[in-house]
Amino acid sequence: MTAQLIDGNALSRTLRADVAARAAALKALGVTPGLAVVLVGENPASQVYVRNKVKACEDNGLHSVLEKYPADLSEAELLARVDALNNDPAIHGILVQLPLPAHIDAQKVIEAISPEKDVDGFHVASAGALMTGAPGFWPCTPYGCMKMLESIGYDLRGKHAVVIGRSNIVGKPMALMLLAKNATVTICHSATADLGAMTRQADVVVAAVGKRNVLTADMVKPGAVVIDVGMNRNDAGKLCGDVDFDGVREVAGWITPVPGGVGPMTITMLLVNTLEAAERTAH
Repeated sequence: MTAQLIDGNALSRTLRADVAARAAALKALGVTPGLAVVLVGENPASQVYVRNKVKACEDNGLHSVLEKYPADLSEAELLARVDALNNDPAIHGILVQLPLPAHIDAQKVIEAISPEKDVDGFHVASAGALMTGAPGFWPCTPYGCMKMLESIGYDLRGKHAVVIGRSNIVGKPMALMLLAKNATVTICHSATADLGAMTRQADVVVAAVGKRNVLTADMVKPGAVVIDVGMNRNDAGKLCGDVDFDGVREVAGWITPVPGGVGPMTITMLLVNTLEAAERTAH
């Protein structure tokens, strides 16, 4: 049995078309959804991510402002910029690209962003909203994973979902989103004694640790849904995920590829969050 692919590129196109239509409707009311992207320093990967985010905005009817600063920008100067963006009515979402230079406290910067503009979903207020089921912004990557499960019509009620990874950006919010859909959730991490024993029971596995081949074919229950959030390079320098794709696809029922899986969905959900932030101000 070869797993069916969950195509993140195709799903992204569908969702982005919806964003573009809703953005056009807002423009007719005199509101153009605006995203400010702040990049500090010269991290090459961050530069690529930021370029993709800005382009996605422009391609789908959103207004995007890119602010680039040198790596020696002071924390106080960055906080002042965030404050100015909080008070700018043309900006509905603020994204400060991580990682930040070592002398800047990233958490302090995230907490300085107004929760109404926290389209990354990293603010403590957003995390609290997710935990308690209140309206707020969901972190883009796990939100994208939920959309992928939805796209295949997968009912999570009563299913066992195993999340590998406990980061604030993916692992923890992912577990809460799965829980909200009535899955039974297990969170595994580097201190988990027998990872395979957990994953072999799982109907759904989300791998999000940034480590190659953390999930292999012998660790997967036949027919399971496998979502690969990882972004790594193999020995040949090619992009790969956390899952041994070739092996696992012969056991799983559904699987996301890398590239072309979760990656495009992350930026798409950023657009969705920015659009929703603009819609909230317009109504």
